[in-house]
Amino acid sequence: MHPELERASRLLREGKPLDSAAACGAILARQPKNAVAAHLLGLALKDTGDWTQGEEWLRFSIQLQPDCSEFHANLGNLLRRSEDYTRAEVAYRDALRLLPESQAARRGLALTLNDLKRYAEAEAECRALLAADAADGEAWAILGIALMNSGRHTEAESACRRAIALDPKNAIAHHNLGALLVQLERSEALDALDTARALGADGYEASFNRGRAHLNDGDLDAAEKGFARAAELQPRNLEAQQTLARVRFMLGDPDFARTLAAACTANSGDERLWRLLGELLWQAGELAAAETLLQEFLRRTGPSSGLQSTLAAILRDEGRLNEAEALALEAAASAPEDQAVIMSLVSIMLARGAAGDASAFITAQLQRFPDSQAWLAYEATAARLLGTERYRELYDYERFVRVFDLEAPRGFGSMAEFNRALGATLDERHHFSRPPLDQTLRNGTQTSRSLLSDSDPLVQAALEAFAAPIEEYRRSITAGADHPLARANVGVSRFTGAWSVRLHRAGYHVNHFHPEGMLSSAYYVQVPPEVRDQDRKSGWLKFGEPRHPVPGATAERFVQPQPGRLVLFPSYMWHGTNPIHGDETRVCIAFDVRPARPQ
Repeated sequence: MHPELERASRLLREGKPLDSAAACGAILARQPKNAVAAHLLGLALKDTGDWTQGEEWLRFSIQLQPDCSEFHANLGNLLRRSEDYTRAEVAYRDALRLLPESQAARRGLALTLNDLKRYAEAEAECRALLAADAADGEAWAILGIALMNSGRHTEAESACRRAIALDPKNAIAHHNLGALLVQLERSEALDALDTARALGADGYEASFNRGRAHLNDGDLDAAEKGFARAAELQPRNLEAQQTLARVRFMLGDPDFARTLAAACTANSGDERLWRLLGELLWQAGELAAAETLLQEFLRRTGPSSGLQSTLAAILRDEGRLNEAEALALEAAASAPEDQAVIMSLVSIMLARGAAGDASAFITAQLQRFPDSQAWLAYEATAARLLGTERYRELYDYERFVRVFDLEAPRGFGSMAEFNRALGATLDERHHFSRPPLDQTLRNGTQTSRSLLSDSDPLVQAALEAFAAPIEEYRRSITAGADHPLARANVGVSRFTGAWSVRLHRAGYHVNHFHPEGMLSSAYYVQVPPEVRDQDRKSGWLKFGEPRHPVPGATAERFVQPQPGRLVLFPSYMWHGTNPIHGDETRVCIAFDVRPARPQ
């Protein structure tokens, strides 16, 4: 390499991109078609943060020297960093077409395929790398990502640990292991992430995963710092902004969405950010502020089905049904395939009693998603208003709402003794002062970590005690093959979620269904004395009443909470709770079950 080019390359390696760019500019002033100088200039500009100019110079270098595999691979690196994954894939494949043995290009392609959620293809690229070199630690680390995202957690952990064994100083491998352990909600996740940070992994993903790890461990202040750092690094990243706002809300911060609001101000045309801010304000009960925000954006930018649908839902909650329906119809006309948009419209139609109009949309969606718990819930409501038999087929309370009063696990003399110990354990896991922002809980708290990953013997004893009632319930499902419970009742029972809820004074759940289950539940650990009142029914579980008021669709079935009582019911069934009024709390465990179909 020419000495001047070598100097420009060295400056880039030393972290001096501005000096490198100046050196490249001097060369190009004399040799405007010097492909290497143009390429180094593109890399230098990228490192200064000017990705647009960087891409232009990289592409110019490829025009000058189209048969250089490295040039295409470096273009792929830039495009991947800018989250332009589709074009990044093209660049990496061009690099491999020119040089099939290029490990760097194949690694970049594997990473990009992971980004594109094409995990089987990403795995195949990693396997090709490992076939060529079984000691390729980076390939093992990338394979760990693909396996993790495919749900093959044991294999993923093995791949990550193999990468670390091959290269103990591989920051990415330690980070990937930490990310996997965070996903599995295992306590050692933070150790792996600390090691990764010490080795230099301190970017967006590392910060976000540290936030998640601290959240799992109940260290809320540290969690907030992690998510705040992630949002600082990528202010337009919706996941970072949403999670940070949610944590701040649960910590009782009155200005919980301030970082997102600042990002909206800085990106006045970014519809995704503005919609998210509107949704968070709406979920927090700040309806007027959410309406004003979305109206302002729509006035500036024109119609948008997503924003119009969200605004329609806010107007519905304000009781302005005619305005809401007009807006929702406009949104549905422009986005007829968007489930969320159609669901908002259906909820508005049902709220004003137009079950016939709603049924056409519900039927169309059930043809696309026959086992959707959401559309089954709306189908039942429409059938109830229309007086058809389908309502009782779906909401046969005598058959489908089952109550089990459990016996004490081994080692405990009574359920009262067991529940006292379990209640104390669960109390340690309620770290927040407010309920989750996007859940149905009001005036209470919910555990941040899934109970499924909790190794405490009392928690595990409770989960084991639920197994027999679940199987008894499943054996009782004898409905016809066209019934959604019968269709889903195939395979081995599998928990899809488990958590604890604690209600305080005026605490309750708004009516809802559970989208991720077949069966849902409530197990009562601790209940206040007021639940004994048969007339007031404080804290009682209720069924049949939709989330948003529908004429003629009030609650039809109630279940009285009792310590040691487990209630099982279909996940599509609307359910909620009456508020409690006194100072004593109500503590329960809830979980969802969906059988895993045989392969």
